Amino acid sequence: MTGSSRGEVNPGMWRREAGTVMRRAGTLPEQPAASGAVVAEFRIVPAPTEWASHSHRLHELVWVRGGTLTSRVGDRVFTVFEGQGLWMPAGVVHAGRATEGARFHDAFFTPDRTPFAFAEPQAIAMTPLLVSLLAHLSRTDLDEAARLRAEAVVFDVIRPSEHQLALQLPGDPRIDAVAEALLNDPADCRSLEEWARWLGSSERTVTRAFRRTTGLSFAQWRQMLRVHRALMLLSDGFDVMSVSERLGYAQPSSFIAAFRRVMGTTPGAFFGAADAASGDVRNPVSGGENA
Repeated sequence: MTGSSRGEVNPGMWRREAGTVMRRAGTLPEQPAASGAVVAEFRIVPAPTEWASHSHRLHELVWVRGGTLTSRVGDRVFTVFEGQGLWMPAGVVHAGRATEGARFHDAFFTPDRTPFAFAEPQAIAMTPLLVSLLAHLSRTDLDEAARLRAEAVVFDVIRPSEHQLALQLPGDPRIDAVAEALLNDPADCRSLEEWARWLGSSERTVTRAFRRTTGLSFAQWRQMLRVHRALMLLSDGFDVMSVSERLGYAQPSSFIAAFRRVMGTTPGAFFGAADAASGDVRNPVSGGENA
């Protein structure tokens, strides 16, 4: 099923881009061999695409290049950017969204033939070796022996990423409206006092609710949300100055400082390391950054 939207808000996710195509989950690819455990595939997303909530009977590893992927799992939002993938265990219900033109890759792992188990969704480091192996496994002309050799190396090299970024949504009716409003517009700069007044509540109640449900203060949670959104924008080619403006920062240096607090480094250094790890070369973060 497909359809289009014109900037609607999808609860618990970012605002949809105009022209978003809505899809149900596709059919799983066929197993390549009787004893094979992994099957990989690749496609280019021609338009902003959103997949409705679904689950798979196989484990899934998905990654993108030249764009971003956002996935909603329960009360968590994961952002997949260059150099990272997302592991989705079999049976876990999730929804996803990919930006226009993203090179969308996924690999499916048969649970009873996979000698490891990540029980929870988590980010995976997409090293050049792992990417090359999965590209090799996407071939349809591999004999069974070659496939099993490649799969064995995949099982040896697949590792969680050091950056495990998941935006925890509150899931508390007292403050959910604030979270949805900020997902809709991360540049909304209203203070805690103003948000509490908007809710007809007290600052103390809002603060306690954010701490209890997300483990973060309101200010920390909004900062984390903005960094998630920044990762998407930077991956999509926006420069630092444009991103800082879109996220409501008065100047790029304020945005860079906030990014550093969450990620431990500046946007330029972070994406430079990601590009080196993935073997890609690009420069989406020029325009006002001081490393």
